[in-house]
Amino acid sequence: MKLKLIITVVLLALFSGVKAQKVAVKTNLVSDVIFSPNLGVEVGVAPRWTVDVTGQFNAWTLSHDRRWRHWLLQPEVRYWFCDRFAGHFLGAHMHGGQYNMGGFNGRLHFLGTDARKLQGVRYQGWFAGLGVAYGYAWILGRHWNLEAEFGFGYSYTRYDKFPCAVCGEKIARDKSHHYVGPTKVAINLVYLF
Repeated sequence: MKLKLIITVVLLALFSGVKAQKVAVKTNLVSDVIFSPNLGVEVGVAPRWTVDVTGQFNAWTLSHDRRWRHWLLQPEVRYWFCDRFAGHFLGAHMHGGQYNMGGFNGRLHFLGTDARKLQGVRYQGWFAGLGVAYGYAWILGRHWNLEAEFGFGYSYTRYDKFPCAVCGEKIARDKSHHYVGPTKVAINLVYLF
């Protein structure tokens, strides 16, 4: 209930006094491909500045007792080099959320994160962090843009570990992990109002 209230207050604050051509709604196609439905809203706050808030929610339990559940909220402040919603931009973002994942035969070992550890176990916890990003937006039409963005930063997570994807008592409690690496990879389809 608190999360819904916080999101409502943030969105109302962003939209108060908003005029046409200052708001964009978007979806990250990369996240859509990996079954993580998402929605973003970006609002112009000054001639070269925007505030972007993206949310992601996934409640899937996949076949063979694999679990890929999470939610994520990632606000970002952007500086555009020319005009808002077009061309190059730099961003600074924060992110946070919760997850419940396991049962995957991960074959990825990248920048201190070993996805092979997801095989035969489940991790449940929360994460928070921050990062910086670079992106570019291409104008496709009067109301449509395509935007690419890459972010790099830090995340901290605390989690409990379970012996299988859907059952068992905790085998590790209150563990933590520090991550430095990509924190945002996006190819956004954007609709401008």
